[in-house]
Amino acid sequence: MMPSEHLFRHETGRMVAVLTRIFGVHNFELAQDVVQDAFCRALEVWPFRGVPENPAAWLMSTAKNRALDILRRERTARTYAPELGRLLESEWTLTPVVEELFTPSAIKDDQLRMMFSCCHTRLPEEAQVALMLHILSGFSVGEIASAFVSTRSAIEKRITRSKKVLAASKNLFDVTAADEFSSRLPSVHRALYLLFNEGYHGASPDSPVREELCREAMRLTAMLLEDSPGRTPATHALAALMCFHAARLPGRVDPSGRLSSFFDQDRSRWDQALVAEGLKFMESSATGSVLSEYHIEAAIASIHARAQRAEDTDWKTIVSLYDALLKLRPSPVVALNRAIAVAQNEGPERGIEEIASITDRDRLAAYPFYPAALGELEFRRQRHEAAREHFRAAFALARNPMERQFLDLRVRACERGDT
Repeated sequence: MMPSEHLFRHETGRMVAVLTRIFGVHNFELAQDVVQDAFCRALEVWPFRGVPENPAAWLMSTAKNRALDILRRERTARTYAPELGRLLESEWTLTPVVEELFTPSAIKDDQLRMMFSCCHTRLPEEAQVALMLHILSGFSVGEIASAFVSTRSAIEKRITRSKKVLAASKNLFDVTAADEFSSRLPSVHRALYLLFNEGYHGASPDSPVREELCREAMRLTAMLLEDSPGRTPATHALAALMCFHAARLPGRVDPSGRLSSFFDQDRSRWDQALVAEGLKFMESSATGSVLSEYHIEAAIASIHARAQRAEDTDWKTIVSLYDALLKLRPSPVVALNRAIAVAQNEGPERGIEEIASITDRDRLAAYPFYPAALGELEFRRQRHEAAREHFRAAFALARNPMERQFLDLRVRACERGDT
């Protein structure tokens, strides 16, 4: 049996990272070609000889041998990584240097270098996330386009422009430079946060849940935690937040395949092992004097994760946490979530008042959860006609069939006059 697509995807990032370290970021396309060659070789050989006992090691060895062939054949025709200099020009040093760069510890370091390189300060956030998915996670252009509801051509242009920015930097990011590491770390955190969110409740037209994006964000965050400079309180808080949200993934879709409201989810399906892991990360985040947005969001998520029933939730504390989050990172989406918490704590009328007072509320015009929240609050007030209109507005903004199905059911409940 051939290995899963997951193996190829996971190994892509590892191989591209080390090959880019060897060839230099200006030869990034060459690094990708060598990885593609290794995969093609596997597809040619494995069906006849069988899958090797350690397929990941086989792929890495194939890529290494191909890299050595290219370095020997083309070392006078092109330049490679400047920091390796003449070490790649002499046969005496060429093989030992390449062998050393393909050791597990060196590969791990190069993946971290690549992660920080993807979060170049000249790249916008959406480009950073797309580059991470493409380079470190092995996602195709088509998959990235689907995840971000964009066209293949738009994503191709975004990635091509981003690669040019990387190539201009000449070297992969130096993770040993403490000041530069610290200054770029917030961008890395933000890219990982956005990647997880895109999987958890993104705009994919195919599904409201893209679990593979969530898992990939968690894998890359774990990689960051393995490195001492990256093991900061904010990184631990981000890991905790992802664990708490990922624990709820099994409950987001009911056994019949329908999207479940947060308040109606079967909490027995939540992953308690991930909740426990999140609590450990949260405890590790409680050091230092800096309170990040991830600390606050993780605290909110932990309250939800530990409540046995929706009615057991400590909504008063959640409201106060949203107050703190609004001061740290004001946004209409955060304000909307706070208004929902107020409604749970003080009643739907107060929630509607809070929504009406949101600054920059017009920025929520294309956000389906905005009219959906109003619909739910009006429904709780037994104002079924108003609720139905809000749910219809949310239906028009829904991004995938499961969201539309969920909202259609809410419209029908309004028409029946359910309580």
